[in-house]
Amino acid sequence: MALNSFSKHLYKYFQKYPVYLIYIPLFIYWIILFTATTIPTDKLPQLFPSQDKLEHFVAYAVLAFLLALALHFQKKSVLLSSKMYVFTLLFVLTYGAIDEIHQLFVPGRYCDLLDWCADSIGGLIGILFANLFLKAQYNKSENLLHGKAE
Repeated sequence: MALNSFSKHLYKYFQKYPVYLIYIPLFIYWIILFTATTIPTDKLPQLFPSQDKLEHFVAYAVLAFLLALALHFQKKSVLLSSKMYVFTLLFVLTYGAIDEIHQLFVPGRYCDLLDWCADSIGGLIGILFANLFLKAQYNKSENLLHGKAE
């Protein structure tokens, strides 16, 4: 029950302050993500096998989550907000491909199809979490409209 209450309050804060809580964090995160993929790999520690794939997965899950919320809360385009998951997936897949190609020009990095797959799967999971978060808000609203207790 406490998680539902937290989720409800978080949604209201996102709705009230989307610039500070979604748009600016998304912008900063995207800059950090781009900067991180520009660092030559010989300067990064490798702690375990497949660390690179996990990093790609998590990075793009966070990116997709923030991007889906940004598209949901924006008010300029009904098309973007109504099809936010489709556009989020298209943006994440495209950016992941562009980022992999960009890494061809970074010393010690290379373009890897498996990295792009990890980006894509992470993006799908980020979209799933955004969907679960937003769907929980709609279910609460419907329950209140129909007189059901939370």
